[in-house]
Amino acid sequence: MSDIIKVLMVDDEEQFRATTKKLLNRRGFETILAGSGEEAIDKLDENPDIVILDIKMPGMDGHEALKEIKSRTPDVPVIMLTGHGTMPSAREALIEGAFDYLSKPCDIDVLAAKITDAFQQMKAEGVAGEKRVMDVMIPLEDYTTMKGRQTIGEAILKLRESFTSKVSTSRIMETGHRSILILDDKSEVEGILSIRDLLKGIMPAYLGASKPSMADSIQYSPMFWTGMFTSEVKGLAKKEIRDLMSPAPFTIDGESNLMEAAHMMFTNRLRRLVVLTSGKVAGVIREQDLFFEIERIQKG
Repeated sequence: MSDIIKVLMVDDEEQFRATTKKLLNRRGFETILAGSGEEAIDKLDENPDIVILDIKMPGMDGHEALKEIKSRTPDVPVIMLTGHGTMPSAREALIEGAFDYLSKPCDIDVLAAKITDAFQQMKAEGVAGEKRVMDVMIPLEDYTTMKGRQTIGEAILKLRESFTSKVSTSRIMETGHRSILILDDKSEVEGILSIRDLLKGIMPAYLGASKPSMADSIQYSPMFWTGMFTSEVKGLAKKEIRDLMSPAPFTIDGESNLMEAAHMMFTNRLRRLVVLTSGKVAGVIREQDLFFEIERIQKG
C-alpha cells in the first residue's frame, strides 16, 4: 500500500486482538489495540484512520462505542465485527453510521481489503477510486519463498505450514497460498512450486509413455496401483526444488489496473502473477485476491 493506514482494533478477546494485530501489521498496517469500548474512546487520541469494532462486548458494547466514536470523529470509518446470531444488530450499526460489517470468523484478506477500501473512500470524500494491483496483492514478505537448491522434503513442510499457520483463531483466518515462490541468490523469481508440481513429480515416466494402439483400451488393475503412491512420494524427499518447479509466473507492474491483471490471468489460464515495483519483486496477486475485490464491488 502507498499509505500506512492506522487501524484501531477493538475487541474484548485478548488472543484475537493480538493475532489480528500481527496479521494486519504483516500487511503493512499500523495497528492499535483496545480491549473495550471505553478504552477505544481513549485511543481516539492516537488518531486512527479506521476503527474495527466488535459489536458484542461487556460494558460499553459496540453500538454505544460506535455512537461515541462517530460523535467525536465523524469522518473516521468504523467496520463492525459481528458474531453468529447478531446480523440484525450489524445492520442496525449501518444505520448508526458504520462503514460496513463483517461476520466472524472473517478471512484476514477480506478484512484487509475492507480496511483499504474504507480508507480510500475516506480520502476521496466518499467516492472510492479503483484499486491498483499493489493495493490487493500479498506482499512478498508474507508469501512463502525458498531457494531452488533446497529439497522437496523441505518444501512440503513449508507448504504444510502455509496452511496450518494461517488458521489463527476460531474468529479470524488467513488463506494458505498453496504455492512457493523460488528465488535465486539475487532475490529474483526463478520459478514456482505448487501442489500440482508435486503431483506431476510422483507420476512414473512410464505412465505417460505412449502405448501400442492395441493397448489403448487396457485398464490398470487395482493391484497395479497398490503401494505406488507411497513409494513415489518417498522418492521425492531428497530431490531439489529446481527439479520439479514450474517456470516463473508472469509479471505485472504494481501500478497496473486490476482489469489488466484479470485479463492476464483469464487469457493465460493463470492463478497468480508476480507483482513488480520499480523492477523489483514486491508481491503476488492471486485469483482469490481478485475475487475478494469482485465481492466488495458487487456488495456495493
